Amino acid sequence: MEFKPYDYQKYCIDRVIDTPKIGLFLEMGLGKTIITLLAVKELKYMRFAVRKVLIVAPKKVAEGTWQKESKKWDQTQALRISTVLGSKAKRIKALNTPADIYIINRDNISWLVDYYRNDWPFDMVVLDESTSFKNQRSKRFKSLKMILPKLSRLVELTGTPSPNTIEDLWSQVYLLDQGQRLEPFITRFREKYLYPTKTIGSGQVVDRAVKPGGMDIIMQQISDICVSMRSEDYLQLPDLVYHTIPVVLDPKARKSYDTLEEKMVLKLLEEEAEEEITVASAVALSNKLLQLSNGALYDEDHTVHEIHDCKIEALLELIESLHGKPLLVFYSFKHDKDRIMQALAKSKLVVKELKTTQDEDAWNNHEIDILITHPASSCYGLNLQHGGNHVCWFGLTWAYEQYAQANKRLHRNGQTERVIIHHLVCEGTRDEDVMAALDKKENVQNFVMDSLKARIRKVKRGLWEVINPDVTNTPGFFNMDRFIEEGADVINTIIHVAIQRAVLDELLDMVDYKLDRQIERMSNTSLREIADRILQAGVEDEIIKMLTGEE
Repeated sequence: MEFKPYDYQKYCIDRVIDTPKIGLFLEMGLGKTIITLLAVKELKYMRFAVRKVLIVAPKKVAEGTWQKESKKWDQTQALRISTVLGSKAKRIKALNTPADIYIINRDNISWLVDYYRNDWPFDMVVLDESTSFKNQRSKRFKSLKMILPKLSRLVELTGTPSPNTIEDLWSQVYLLDQGQRLEPFITRFREKYLYPTKTIGSGQVVDRAVKPGGMDIIMQQISDICVSMRSEDYLQLPDLVYHTIPVVLDPKARKSYDTLEEKMVLKLLEEEAEEEITVASAVALSNKLLQLSNGALYDEDHTVHEIHDCKIEALLELIESLHGKPLLVFYSFKHDKDRIMQALAKSKLVVKELKTTQDEDAWNNHEIDILITHPASSCYGLNLQHGGNHVCWFGLTWAYEQYAQANKRLHRNGQTERVIIHHLVCEGTRDEDVMAALDKKENVQNFVMDSLKARIRKVKRGLWEVINPDVTNTPGFFNMDRFIEEGADVINTIIHVAIQRAVLDELLDMVDYKLDRQIERMSNTSLREIADRILQAGVEDEIIKMLTGEE
């Protein structure tokens, strides 16, 4: 798909190209990511002005946002991106991978500076969410300050450069000009532009305000290296904006999710043939897969098993990016709510679950920072439009009417700001199926069934790839080494391979002989019972040799 930039985006692209050290202070929705990618492409491949580009971003953003945006547009698909995340060994491997852009999370910038020391290879650095460097005493700020002389270009991206006080702006501008415009030291900046408004003890200043006329002077001082834009000034956006936040599962979480998904799908196939799967079974399996996407799972005893925190991390980064703006969070399962509350317990935010009219009033009076609720209990009758304009779907729902009505709690008469609906969507999981259903507003029952069958085919295809790693090999060849490496269920696969190879009877005869009894054939028994009998007979190795043709 071709990206056609608005005039203001063309202006920003040109500014990044023409201004070596620049801050793009653009509100959410104005396209900071694609603007930067297009500028990087121009600088690297058309003007040969940069060699290696480093993007420093919050972890979940580093995992998927830039990569997904670059693949979305025709003009940027050719850009090679290496993601520098994970263990030290994986990070080093990523750094040694040929690429145009390297993306690292902000918590590893100090490690990166220490790793390269005097051999710093990046001549252009992009700070995605530059407010992460607002504290001049932080380790990440000091690390970045060390390599400033080695940078020919620096781009800072944020929607709110001074989320708490104007002092937050000083460190970000310092990284651009080393103190030329707003003084080389924070103490001199305070003396020149601020005055104390609150002191404690022996005169220690704990709060300051900008001197009369000071803000205009500051803005004028930085106007040549900073671009500030608000979305309402440059875009005729609808009053309701949908924002998908891709959540990439880390390798451990990915393996856990895929393994559990495969086991649950195979268990369903043991009980019901694919063409005979009922709606009730499909919904039950879908709910379990959605739980997995969210990061935890109930077992048969309703005990919670935590699988991953990827969505929790994405939610925390979203909250941070809002810089104090209130957020209404919809969850799907009780363990979602419990894990969210636990993750926010140590924050200074006021977090409440919506239970009473008093909670509703407190939200509308801006007394609550994060309001958590289940869409089924709050999609009708509540007026929450006065408390905020940001909604986050931590867990997704198949019910389109419930989804639409829940969003209407903020998007209704009396709302004075554009409502933004954020969706946390785990890539490669059932979340993507739900989002597709919500986008199309299709018949939910049909979509649940069709998308589930697509996942069943995916599991079957993955199983067959383990059995046949190379289609040029003999059909039915069983690669046990790869199978064990991927952590799959050996016994279940033995049975499926035997069925595929049409040697199930031989397999059962071998088990019969070992157990000295007759096993009922497939028409009268389950795969699970056959697996149990194989384990009892202890003939797994012999069966594997039979399937692989080993002597």
